[in-house]
This record gives sequence, C-alpha cells and structure tokens, in this order.
Amino acid sequence: MSHTMPPILNRATSWPAPAKLNLFLYITGRRPNGYHELQTLFQFLDHGDTLTITANDSDVINLTPAIDGVATEENLIYRAADALRKAANLKAGADIHIDKILPMGGGLGGGSSDAATTLVALNYLWQTKLSVDQLADIGVTLGADVPVFVRGFSAFAEGIGEQLHPAEPEEKWFLIVKPDVSIATGDIFTHPDLPRNTEKRSLKALLEGVYENDCEKIVRRLHPEVDKALSWLLEYAPSRLTGTGACVFAEFSTYQEADAILKKLPDWLQGFVAKGVNTSPLLTTLNTLSTDCQ
Repeated sequence: MSHTMPPILNRATSWPAPAKLNLFLYITGRRPNGYHELQTLFQFLDHGDTLTITANDSDVINLTPAIDGVATEENLIYRAADALRKAANLKAGADIHIDKILPMGGGLGGGSSDAATTLVALNYLWQTKLSVDQLADIGVTLGADVPVFVRGFSAFAEGIGEQLHPAEPEEKWFLIVKPDVSIATGDIFTHPDLPRNTEKRSLKALLEGVYENDCEKIVRRLHPEVDKALSWLLEYAPSRLTGTGACVFAEFSTYQEADAILKKLPDWLQGFVAKGVNTSPLLTTLNTLSTDCQ
C-alpha cells in the first residue's frame, strides 16, 4: 500500500496523553473467562503524559527514554504503533519521546492513554485514515481502557469496559493523591474477596446516587498506604479510589479549594490538582492540527 505522506512528516509534533478518573466503579458479575462485568464512569483530566512524535518513512519505531525492565517491543507505545502499521499494511516509522509524569500502577490509565495517543497521533501523521472505530478495535487488543482514550469523550462503560456511552458528568476540580505504592490491576480483580455482585443500575440512577468504588475496601485492606491516604483526604472532602488504585481523589468546585488542600499534603504523599474535562485534550490537539494543516 502506498500513499502520500502528510505535510508534517519529519516535523516533531506534541501530543497529550491525559489521565482518567473512574468517578464510580461497580463490579456486577464475572464471566466464565475470568473477565469482570462492570459499570464505571470515565472522565479525563487536563493533566497527563506528553508524547513528542516525529513520523518518518524509515520503517523503524524509536522510543525514548527506555523504561528499566521493559523491552521496547513490550512497551504499549511500541505495540500500539506496530499494531497500527500492520492494520494499515504500511511501511512507516517514528521517533517517539515520552515525558512521563503519570505514575505506573496508579489507576489513572497512564499506559492505556499513552497507547491511545500513539494510535491517534500516528493515524494522523502517517495518513493511514483508519476510522475511530477501527482505532478503538486495535486499542482494545492492547488494554480494556484504551478505547475510551481513543474516542476522546467522557463515557459510561459497561460490559468488561468496552461498551461505551458518551456521558457529561460535571467538570469539577480534583485533588489527586498518590501514596508510595504501585498496584497491579490483576491482583485486585483476581482477589477472592472482591465484591462481584453489585446490582446493575441505569446511568440516571447511578448519576443520582452516591459515587463509590467496589475495589476500595479490598485495596484499603491489602495496602495500608492507600487506607492512610484516603483517611487523610477524607478529613477535607468526600474521597475515593480511582480504578484499582493506588491514587485516591476528592472533588472541589474551584481550583483554589483543591489547591488549598494540596498545600497541606504531608510529605509521605504526592499529589496534583487537575480539572475534569469531558473532551479529551488529545481530541482537541488532533482537531487543532487537522485545522492548521488544511
């Protein structure tokens, strides 16, 4: 397959890979294959990693910096780029540099977001012209959370997380706090004591109820650091876990309110303030670049 490369080939472009929060997370069942049925509400943050990508026709994908203990071919960014090349039957390359600020094992979707940004950016830079649906289909092979980042809209998710319905939760300010622990999602979802029979509800009922996370009790029990972080944050605002953790968060109406609590953060916690946004910064960047190059 051959086609004309876009005008921005060989020029470095910068792409956001935003964090997400699970505003609520309920586990409603477990399938015979071990996957869990769930209901969750995803919202993006205006805070995340940044990928600087220079597309070329070298057929080589270079990633910097290297991650200790992770082979390049195992990196989700590389796997996303390679999967896109194969799907498009394309010979193309890219230099990809990641400015990584989202913690690993934090429940903020950093790895999935990096993969989604790679798919969306290279689909544009390589002019592969795959549809959003096709990119989401590639994404789900890389991770259950990748499609929501590819589509770029806050969403209510059902099934194993692949059934996405656009949603518009209120865009609040959040204080996100990270205790010094990394949690593997698989460890939580395979734990025998995880609740797996929460009643399925309509989105309307869920939005009107108190937001909770079914993983929180088991995570607090297994990881005292998370329990301690939640207890600290609960002194200032209703707080909960995102995903399977380790990050916990509280919502505020203004930046000033969230920042005031951030300033009180004890030295055993890390944290940041970010705005919840229903349109992903990745989608905004794509639309801006597309408009500029027309």
